[in-house]
Amino acid sequence: MASPVDAELEIVAVDDGSSDRSWEILQELAVADERIMALRHPHNRGKGAAIRTAIAAMTGDIGLVQDSDLEYDPAEYPRLIKPILDGRADAVFGSRFASSPERRVLLYWHSLGNKALTWLTNILNDLNLTDMETCYKAVRADVLKHLRLRSERFGIEPEISTRLAQWGARIYEIPISYHGRTYLEGKNIGWRDGIQAIWLLLKFRFFDTRFSERFGHSILENLAVSPGLARWTLRQFQGSIGSRVLEAGFGTGNLTRLLLDRPRLVGIDNDPFYVDQIDHKLGHLENVTFIQSDLEDEALYPKLENERFDTVVCVNVIEHLDDPLTALTGFRSVLEPEGRAIILVPAHAFLFSATDRALEHRRRYEVTDLKALLERAGLVVEAINEFNRLGVGGWLFNKLTGRVTIARWQARLFGLLLPIAKISEKLTFLPGLSLIAIARKP
Repeated sequence: MASPVDAELEIVAVDDGSSDRSWEILQELAVADERIMALRHPHNRGKGAAIRTAIAAMTGDIGLVQDSDLEYDPAEYPRLIKPILDGRADAVFGSRFASSPERRVLLYWHSLGNKALTWLTNILNDLNLTDMETCYKAVRADVLKHLRLRSERFGIEPEISTRLAQWGARIYEIPISYHGRTYLEGKNIGWRDGIQAIWLLLKFRFFDTRFSERFGHSILENLAVSPGLARWTLRQFQGSIGSRVLEAGFGTGNLTRLLLDRPRLVGIDNDPFYVDQIDHKLGHLENVTFIQSDLEDEALYPKLENERFDTVVCVNVIEHLDDPLTALTGFRSVLEPEGRAIILVPAHAFLFSATDRALEHRRRYEVTDLKALLERAGLVVEAINEFNRLGVGGWLFNKLTGRVTIARWQARLFGLLLPIAKISEKLTFLPGLSLIAIARKP
C-alpha cells in the first residue's frame, strides 16, 4: 500500500453497519497489510460514532479523518499535517473555500448552508474559519483523545470545531481540492443535519461546555477566558517575585504566561499531559524549562539546587498533595538564602464542596494550619492574607446548587466583576476564597 506521507502510517477503518461486502473486504485488507486496523459497528450508528470509535483505537501521533467516498484527496495529507509536524498547530482544517487549487463546482444552496454554519461557529467561538464543516480535520492525537465528543451523526463536525476552540487549540487552515458528489451520486447529508448543527453549536457554546474528558483541564481552560483573574492574582505577589523562579504545578499555564519575562523560569508538574501541552506552546523559549515530576518525590529537589532560585510560586497545588510537607521542605532546599516561597491555597473548611471533591482537593486550609505547615518546613512566614472575597459568593452558589464545575460563563462574569472584586478586598472582615502565604528561607 503506497503512503502519501513520509512517516509511519496507520489506517483505522470503521465499518458502520454496512449491508454490502464492505466488512469482508476490510478484513481481507487488514490481513494483507498490518498497518490496517478493521473495526465494525454491528448496526449503523452514524459518522460521529465511527470517528469516536477510530479515535479510541488509534495509536499514532496525529489523527486525520478520511471519508470513504474520496471527495477529499489523500495526496494532500503532507500539506495538512505539516503545521502540526512543524510544532505550529494543534489542529489543521482543510478548507474547500480558501484559495483551493482545484474544486468541483456543485450545489450553491449546499455551499451557502456550509458558509452560514461556519459564520455561526466563528461568531460563537471568536474564530475566523472559512470551512467549519470540512471533513478534513487533522488533530494532534494527545488533544483528540481528550476531547469530550458525544455526537453520533454529522454533528461531529461542529462539535470538534467548538471543542477545539474551547480547548484553546492552535488551529490552522490549508486550502484543499474537493471532488464533491451530488445527491444522485450518494451524498446523504440534508437540511435536517443543518438544523441539528445549529442546535449543537448553541448547545456546546452555552449549555454543554465541558470540552475535555479531563475535569480539571476543563475548569482551568474555562478560567483562562478571564485573563484578568491571573493578572490580579500575580499582582498580589509582585513585591516578592525575583528573577529566578520555580513554578511548582503549572497546569495549563494560566500564570506561567505572565512569568515569561523572568530571566529564568522552571516549571514542574506531575501530569505528563500538562507538561506536553505547555512544552508545545512555550518550550521553544530559551529562558524556560518544563519538567514532569512529582512534588512529593524527595529525589526531585537535589537535581534543582544548582538553579539558585530566589522564588518558588505554587498556586492551587498544595491542597492536592497527600504529603505537602515534603513539597514545602523541598521548596526551602532549592531556594537561595532569603529566597521566598509564595503559596496560594483554597481557604476555609466550610467552603469545601462537590467541586473540591471533583478536583481531588484533599482539604481547604485555615490560616493557622497553613502557618504551622510552612514553619514545620523550616520557612519563616512573613504574611498570610485572605484573597478573593467576592469569589466566595460564587463558590457558595455552586455548593448550594450542587454544581461540580466552574462554567465558562461564570469565569466571564467574574472577569466583568473584577473591579468590584478588587474593591471588596478592602472588606477585611469577610472571608476570602483563598489564602496567600509569603514565606522566606532564613
